[in-house]
Amino acid sequence: MTSSKVSPDATGSGAVAFRLAERQDAALIRQMVADLAVFLGESHKHTARVEDYERHGFGERPRFEAIIAEMDGEPVGMCLFFDSFSTWAGKPGFYVQDLYVSPRARGLKLGRLLLEQVAKLGLERGYSYVRLSVDANNLNAQGFYEACGLEWSSAERLYVAKGEAFRALAERA
Repeated sequence: MTSSKVSPDATGSGAVAFRLAERQDAALIRQMVADLAVFLGESHKHTARVEDYERHGFGERPRFEAIIAEMDGEPVGMCLFFDSFSTWAGKPGFYVQDLYVSPRARGLKLGRLLLEQVAKLGLERGYSYVRLSVDANNLNAQGFYEACGLEWSSAERLYVAKGEAFRALAERA
């Protein structure tokens, strides 16, 4: 992905530049995810360290990528995603894990622009979809994603094994 610029408003001011995150962005990514956790009222759940983002996002086998949005040279948003694969369709796609827009850039349609950048990158790579999950109680986010063209899949439910349930599952093997 090359850096691209768009103007989110009709006046042409406040042009936003998008770029793929690099190792030196690990602290920025961590902070944006922490800010997102605060915004969602779940800061107690965010325990990741900068080192975790460095190791897992920019090591030998990266587990995620992120697109950073900058306005006037300052980071104002981020979309963190990773590869996914549909066994039924036989095609790869992206799973969006976190989408964050700073308070100063909200209302500029930056969240939509970030999702569009992820979809564009996927299309360039020959991918065929973008997936994500959203909290069942977050009606604002649900409306936002639907307005962006994503559809709720009533045919699927998300199941998770983490913490003690994950360890118990693994230990039974």
